[in-house]
Amino acid sequence: MTSRARPSDGPACSVLRIALLNPNTDPQATQRMLASARGALPRWAAIEGRTAPRGSPLIVDDAALEAAAEVVAAFGPVVAREGFDALIVSGFGDPGLPRLRELLPVPVVGIAECGIGEAGAGGRRYSIVTITPALHASLRRSAEHYGQAANLASIRFTEGDPSALASDDERLADALLRVCLTAVERDGAQAIVIGGGPLARAANAIASQLAVPVVEPVAAAVRRLCRDAAANPA
Repeated sequence: MTSRARPSDGPACSVLRIALLNPNTDPQATQRMLASARGALPRWAAIEGRTAPRGSPLIVDDAALEAAAEVVAAFGPVVAREGFDALIVSGFGDPGLPRLRELLPVPVVGIAECGIGEAGAGGRRYSIVTITPALHASLRRSAEHYGQAANLASIRFTEGDPSALASDDERLADALLRVCLTAVERDGAQAIVIGGGPLARAANAIASQLAVPVVEPVAAAVRRLCRDAAANPA
């Protein structure tokens, strides 16, 4: 871990180095996540991406989520040994997060943890919108686990094959926007969290078209880590 000294606007170090661990095997998804993450970084922090060496290109069901947890638990410590100050598990099911927290001496956060927490902050009614209906039960468990079940307005999904949709940025953004509008108009959502790291670009693209906040969870994880670092300088 780098040693830190407080500058005028934060805790930073020479640089607060954050590793973004993509539990999917798609390196292009890692780049989309990094682009959103860098938009949330203060000047005293930096982020680097690492893509899972095995598993699925997109986590679409419980079996893939469980497999990703095993990969993350093994791969995370390897990444951490590169000298990072913090690590983000950038899959919306937060696969492997509890195990990494047991294994690593640095802060580790998950994008579901941070995205759901930000969307539901202060008891705000929020909806989770994503592309993977087979993960419905897992998403509800995440809301419960992070203390945001009571104010969960809905969990809504796009139609069609998730992998095909994720590979087409324009179709993905259009599909997510339609579902988000439904969550606001029918479910009374006061905020939306887009459930998936690979959806980061689309989440940012549609944010200005909605009348409620849209939480992109990778950026939310960056904000959480940097806020904690500023509050607790080494």
